[in-house]
Amino acid sequence: MTSNTEHFVAPVDETPLQATDSVKTDQAPLSLWADAWRKLRRRPMFIVSSLLILLLTTIALFPGLFTSVAPNNDCQLANSEAGPTEGHPFGFTLQGCDVYSRVIHGTQASLAVGVLSVLCVVIIGVTLGALAGYYGGWLDAVLARLGDIFFALPIILGALVVTQLPFFRENRGVWTVVITISLLAWPQMARITRGAVIEVRNADFVTAARSLGVSRFGALLKHALPNALAPVIVLATLELGVFIVLEATLSFLGVGLPLSVMSWGNDISAANASIRTNPGILLYPAAALSITVLSFIMLGDAVRDALDPKSRQR
Repeated sequence: MTSNTEHFVAPVDETPLQATDSVKTDQAPLSLWADAWRKLRRRPMFIVSSLLILLLTTIALFPGLFTSVAPNNDCQLANSEAGPTEGHPFGFTLQGCDVYSRVIHGTQASLAVGVLSVLCVVIIGVTLGALAGYYGGWLDAVLARLGDIFFALPIILGALVVTQLPFFRENRGVWTVVITISLLAWPQMARITRGAVIEVRNADFVTAARSLGVSRFGALLKHALPNALAPVIVLATLELGVFIVLEATLSFLGVGLPLSVMSWGNDISAANASIRTNPGILLYPAAALSITVLSFIMLGDAVRDALDPKSRQR
């Protein structure tokens, strides 16, 4: 009795199990930062945002490469709200100043406030958050309650109050705005750092360092903190755009940078009077502000996805 059942066996060359299961043992595993960089290089969002930020940085550092018109010296009332002409592609402001030149030169102050504010917030927030998360106890309780006090205060309202203090009112400038933002914006950075340090403070490599005689502060500085910087970098990248908007908001309200300092916030505030007759005066600095903030938000999203442990496991 014969059976009609047919058996199909795949050819050996179609199932190369050895090639599938092979592991490259001659290559060291990628670190968190190396793997993140490998992912970032393949993301169009990271490439586009990086190119835009590089362009903005070049404009801020070398405005003379993009315009030869002095933003304030060539103001003539005869050109008040005049349209675009040769050499003046964006037209003129109400005072007859070149809009394009002011947008170019305003990049410097706006980016300076954002970068300096982020650096100060990172220094304050990372220091306090790392100490609170690693040592715990009464230090954690005191710093947590201090952070809650600042969290309860809206940052715009707090900035309006701080900027009216005699020292800040009489010395308005880039550094006073940076100090104001730093005093009010550090709690979020501290809270993120605290949580990240708590996650790694009991890790094996920290325990091993302590058993080898490393002091608690040394273990925090050399082992716990470097492995807790990923969320800090992500938050710092996102907050840079937020702080640029905050500077523009304070300048628009008249408590940020003085009128003698060119910034997009001051130009937007000055263009309020011409919004009906010549909206382009408001459009160009607002567009520059929007593109800058969008670039940093895109960069922050790309960095967050690259450093996300869940994303690394997929």
